[in-house]
Amino acid sequence: MLHSPWAILLLLLVPLLVIMRWKHRGSAAIKFSSVSKFRQCPISWRQRLRPLLFIARLLCVILLIMALARPRKGMKIEHISTEGVAMMIVVDRSGSMGEAMLYEGQKLNRLEVVKRVVADFITGDGKDYKGRIGDMIGLVTYARYADTQCPLVRGNTIITDFLKETHLVTQRTEDGTAIGDGLAVAAARLQKAESQITEDQARLKTGAKKADPDFKIKSKIIILLTDGMNNAGRYDPLEVSKLAAEWGIKIYTIGIGSQVHQQGWFAMMGPSLDERLLSQIAKETGGFYARADNAKQLRQIYKKIDALEKTDVKSIEYVDYAEQFGPWAMAALAVLLFEILAASTVFRKIP
Repeated sequence: MLHSPWAILLLLLVPLLVIMRWKHRGSAAIKFSSVSKFRQCPISWRQRLRPLLFIARLLCVILLIMALARPRKGMKIEHISTEGVAMMIVVDRSGSMGEAMLYEGQKLNRLEVVKRVVADFITGDGKDYKGRIGDMIGLVTYARYADTQCPLVRGNTIITDFLKETHLVTQRTEDGTAIGDGLAVAAARLQKAESQITEDQARLKTGAKKADPDFKIKSKIIILLTDGMNNAGRYDPLEVSKLAAEWGIKIYTIGIGSQVHQQGWFAMMGPSLDERLLSQIAKETGGFYARADNAKQLRQIYKKIDALEKTDVKSIEYVDYAEQFGPWAMAALAVLLFEILAASTVFRKIP
């Protein structure tokens, strides 16, 4: 592709130069009364090759005209700008999450069901979920203590890998349900991520730091799932929810399982859900509380959240051009130097 195609019209000068050369082919540097004696002289190889100088000059003109036309190569580029959701998945892994639950005909424990539903929610399953493409997602798990399994990252396959490695607590000293701590860790992660993105983009404007200018946080949410009541940890869930509301974080709370204690072989199993607390947490931050007594209801809850929290992805296509006039100009310079050197040495005329 040529940036200045009009320059090609200058190629009309080439035949004009040929005509002018043809008209002046018989001009002599020194005039003689008769050249008959000179006609008998043999023609040297220098004389035979001398037209190469004119050919070189024509070639130089052609190359310069092509460089002036500015040939360039275009490359199609897609620019994607995302206004996504910064989302922390907070999952209860206390011992009571080991109770059985049916999932697509299989008898699994609650935690395994949650892991499968959340994985479908994040990556998409082709039916209920399209996948959270473009979002920043992190994972916090908790029992008696809360831990960040994965900080906020863009790339849903990373989260699912960490989900697979999430297991029930095995030590009695680690068991419990620290809802407040789980929320506190998740809220702190979201706030820190937003501050970091804001800081990076501010530095990007000054050229001081490279950042990802194509991602902006549209909303910050926490999806908390539990099957029990807050009975461990340092932080009060309601106090954390108030702080989250100040930070603009919305919390969706999900209660899984039954409120009724179930009789096990040796002990009463399944702590009751504190639905009042979960409802207050969600209400305080503008989210909602929902209860799932089975896998189907759990999938519907995540489907509802998926529909509420949309990600805006804008795709702009443009063509990036790379200038190609350099080789033409360099070739013209090389031919010109050849002509000058040849005319000054091998094909030198005297006078």
